[in-house]
Amino acid sequence: MISCKSNKLYPFLLTLLLSFFTVFSSFAQGEEASVSKDGVTAGAASGAGDAQVQAGAALFKNNCASCHALNEKLVGPALKDVHKKHPLPWLISWIRNSSKMVQSGDKAAVAIFNEYDKQQMPSFALSDEEITSIVKYIEVESATAATAPTGTPANDQAAPAATDGPGGAGAGDASNYLHVILIALIVILIVMVIVLLIIANLMKDYLRGKKDLDGNDLELVDQRFDFSKVYKSRAVQVIVGLIFVVVLTDIAIEETYGVGLQQGYQPRQPIAFSHKLHAGEHQIDCNYCHTSVYKSRSANIPSANICMNCHSQIKKESPEIRKIYTAIEKNRPIEWVRVHNLPDLAYFNHSQHTKVGGIECQTCHGPIETMDVVYQFSPLTMGWCINCHREQPLNTEGNKYYDNLVKIHDEVNKGAAFTVSSNGGTECSKCHY
Repeated sequence: MISCKSNKLYPFLLTLLLSFFTVFSSFAQGEEASVSKDGVTAGAASGAGDAQVQAGAALFKNNCASCHALNEKLVGPALKDVHKKHPLPWLISWIRNSSKMVQSGDKAAVAIFNEYDKQQMPSFALSDEEITSIVKYIEVESATAATAPTGTPANDQAAPAATDGPGGAGAGDASNYLHVILIALIVILIVMVIVLLIIANLMKDYLRGKKDLDGNDLELVDQRFDFSKVYKSRAVQVIVGLIFVVVLTDIAIEETYGVGLQQGYQPRQPIAFSHKLHAGEHQIDCNYCHTSVYKSRSANIPSANICMNCHSQIKKESPEIRKIYTAIEKNRPIEWVRVHNLPDLAYFNHSQHTKVGGIECQTCHGPIETMDVVYQFSPLTMGWCINCHREQPLNTEGNKYYDNLVKIHDEVNKGAAFTVSSNGGTECSKCHY
């Protein structure tokens, strides 16, 4: 027989139990939805089964994604249905050299230029086929976003480059699994405690209804709950110990994968130089200051003489500019703090990527023209580099060196783009020797 007091207690405990199950289920569904959402962009192009769309997705991610999204304005306009707003020949001319179109007086070009505070879009040395593939990719993504279920966030950007450790997405996946396990263990522990309390109260109510209980039995039934027995219980100690081990493992994995990763590093420089002012508002080309960016293994730091080409006449009395004068007068270099720094074990050739590969500065350095203080935009991990090599198509037109390689590649990998990886770009000896 169950007492009136217990009748009020059990619905409360059952409601609490159901609440915990609901929270855990919602969390699990959220994880699954997150994975599905992340897979939309990665699978959109491959699902279409179109090599042109795949190539366009890679080009978009490497050249456009840092400034453009599908459904929202970033540095540049939203690109959803841009193929409906402008004809393809116009888009090809605009992407290849927007400044030339603005100077020619093209009404649409001038309107965009003025709308975005006369901020110049970089020119891209891409072929007609490459630009067409980008537009085709945007068309497919626009259609995907238009048919997405109500309430489902549309895919705004191309899939971001891997930001995890050397294993690509491995670090994030391992961390997510551990988080799920940890929460599951906590929920199970809470559920076990609630179930035990319910069972104990049911047993007490049942025993209280017995009339043949002696004094010792009644004393046992009516005794108060001893919480010390809970934390001294062997089962509870094992579960708490397991949770503790999982938490430590989770922290250790996250910290291990973060070793050497300096994404977001933003040191204070000896002179407050603003890329947003120089490269953004005044549209000074990167090559003007970093003179070796297209012809050397390393992108050089500008000398004080380059600064003085302008500042011998402009803002001469500024406290920051006076620091340049002081460095020249004392014949001492300006001690800039390096932001992007690869380990010595990795070989990287800057001109091979910018001059030969046609990679824009923003692909690796992010929207540098919007930064007052420069920070490391990309993770610069091995996984991040390899993912780019796997997806970045090579422009082999007019280069007889690639003719036989492309022919063999097409015979073996029908329909797949000829990427840096196809040319041996993921072999260990390319970067480590």
